[in-house]
This record gives sequence, C-alpha cells and structure tokens, in this order.
Amino acid sequence: MRERLRNIRLLLLDVDGVMTDGRIIFDSNGIESKFFNVKDGHGIKMVQRAGIEVGIISGRESQVVTNRAAELGISLVYQKSLDKLTPYQAILTQTGLSDSQVAYMGDDIIDLPLLRRVGVAAAPADAVPDVLPHVHFVAKNRGGWGAVREVCDLLLKEQGRWDEITARYFR
Repeated sequence: MRERLRNIRLLLLDVDGVMTDGRIIFDSNGIESKFFNVKDGHGIKMVQRAGIEVGIISGRESQVVTNRAAELGISLVYQKSLDKLTPYQAILTQTGLSDSQVAYMGDDIIDLPLLRRVGVAAAPADAVPDVLPHVHFVAKNRGGWGAVREVCDLLLKEQGRWDEITARYFR
C-alpha cells in the first residue's frame, strides 16, 4: 500500500456521498443545495500544493459542483458521467498518467469500474457494502464528513510531504 500511495500524482473524486454526505436538497423553487466539508476542501488544497492534481468525475450534473470545483481550483471536472471510464480515459490521455499514478474515492457501485482500475482505490466509511471489497483504503469518516481529508492527509504523509506542506501551520 505504501508504494501505491507514493506513486499517486492525481486524486479523482466522486461527489455525492464522497465530497458530500450524499443528500441532494431542492428548495421550493427547484434550487439545488449540497453540503461540502471545509476540512475536505483544505485537504484538497494541501495535496494540490504538493503537486498532486485533483479532479472530479460525477454521475450527476450540478451547478453547485461546478462552483465548488472552481472555488478549489479543480479544472478536471466531468459531470453527468454514468460511464466513468470514458472521462477517466480522457484524463489519462490528457495528463499522460498511468492507472498506478491515480487514486480514486467512490462510494457506490457506479464507481466500481474505476475503483478496480486505479493504483489506490478508496471509499468513505458509509460506502455501500459491495464497494468495500474493491478498495485499498476505507476512511473512518463518512462521505461529506472528512473522508476526502483522510485520503489527502494519507497521501501527503506517505509521500513525505506532510511536514513541508503543513509547516506554516505549526510555526
């Protein structure tokens, strides 16, 4: 597992149930809301500072996701991707990376084709049970409650970048 983590240059994330708690809220005007965890966002920014690119592949399409990705500086954003392997292949072609250099966090069976292919497969604690046998890492936290942050911290620590990236916080 350590060697797998050291090779990662790209972290891809599902949204609903990974970056969020899986709830989709529509108000009476049809306006959609999602809840993102600020700790996950900070983890994403830290791995980006360490040179690990972050991307999103989501089965749904949402302006909320577009806004959150822009806020975090995530340019690899694929939405409405029910076949997640298609955008994944496009990302590999665009970046020149191989499967072993990619980590992916997903929580449901739609994520299985990617989880079975990438170098590091991760899931939040509340992923559907059918996903768990196919991942290398299961977070202690649920989706939307710090699961992404756990993966980010793990990557930084295993790649020996934690002290450098967090030094400004411990001065």
